[in-house]
Amino acid sequence: MTAPFRRVVTGHDADGAAIIVSDAPPTRVEKIGPHGPIFHEVWNTRETPARIDRDSPEPREDRLILPPPKGGTRIRVLDIPPETAELRALDADAAREHFEAIGAGEASTHGKEGAPHPFMHRTETIDYGIVLEGELVLIVDKGETTVRAGDIVVQRGTNHAWANRSGRNCRIAFILIDGQFVDGLS
Repeated sequence: MTAPFRRVVTGHDADGAAIIVSDAPPTRVEKIGPHGPIFHEVWNTRETPARIDRDSPEPREDRLILPPPKGGTRIRVLDIPPETAELRALDADAAREHFEAIGAGEASTHGKEGAPHPFMHRTETIDYGIVLEGELVLIVDKGETTVRAGDIVVQRGTNHAWANRSGRNCRIAFILIDGQFVDGLS
């Protein structure tokens, strides 16, 4: 498995001087299913512009949730293991259950005709994905591409899935920003 990483959070003391509030691995880490990814929840905000105060903690969440809070942002790191034959064979109900485990059952689009991957999904967000190590295949309705360490994906509310066909772990950081569909997209 991939090594842990540090989450360094800054803030301000009573005099307004910059301080380090915490320096430790993320405290919220969760694996989804037996062959699923590991989510390292780094931080979220609840509004834009984001509130900057002295040293408030990350807004509390009771469970893992795929999209960012409405009007907010989320940063997370995923460790995505190599894809298994079992995962590729998931039916639409099992795929939806996977997304329900992360608070987004409605994001699953696997049941739609011609879905090229069981984990096809769509959220009303802009996502910046930065591959830190390994590689993944980004699958969209009409095509796919392999992204490797150092590559950055700008995911603009499109239907997509991630497949790790490399045989080794992939670590990718995501910054998710709440969005709104326009121009007839929904």
